Amino acid sequence: MSLQFLRRLVRLSFLSRSPIPSTRIPSIHAPPFHNATSALPLRPTPSSRAHKCTLIQVVRSGRGSQSARKLRSPALANRPQMKGVCLKVGTTKPKKPNSGERKIARVRLSSGKVITAYIPGEGHNVQQHSVVMVRGGRAQDCPGVKYHLVRGALDLGGVGNRITSRSKYGTKKPKTA
Repeated sequence: MSLQFLRRLVRLSFLSRSPIPSTRIPSIHAPPFHNATSALPLRPTPSSRAHKCTLIQVVRSGRGSQSARKLRSPALANRPQMKGVCLKVGTTKPKKPNSGERKIARVRLSSGKVITAYIPGEGHNVQQHSVVMVRGGRAQDCPGVKYHLVRGALDLGGVGNRITSRSKYGTKKPKTA
């Protein structure tokens, strides 16, 4: 049997399973292509190529529901920011091939969870017991660091003498003389 014949056969079996309301079936005397799209139900299509089913898999077991995506920053629990208190401030070395010292802080969030957050920008005034604001966003070359501290919020000051991208670093526009 040809593959096209099998596909038509399976398609017809799917259509016979779900009854189509009589109001949506086009009449013989209707003009061509009039309401043609509403006559047949749309087939469900998977959202990505990785989860596509073969025809035989669909025939045997139907399409299964996909599991929910994993959260990028799970400690924030679908919030944009969260307040926390610094427990420890230090530095860490980045992954290969990068080198340098990345400033990080251990923070206890208001929910009670303890996380590691990256301190962006040059210089900072964070120390133990500082109250800081935490947002999501990982530091790409620091393993296990999934959060950033918000500059210019609460006890963490903005970056001094910053000219470009000032809104990210909590710096006001410099006064022109």
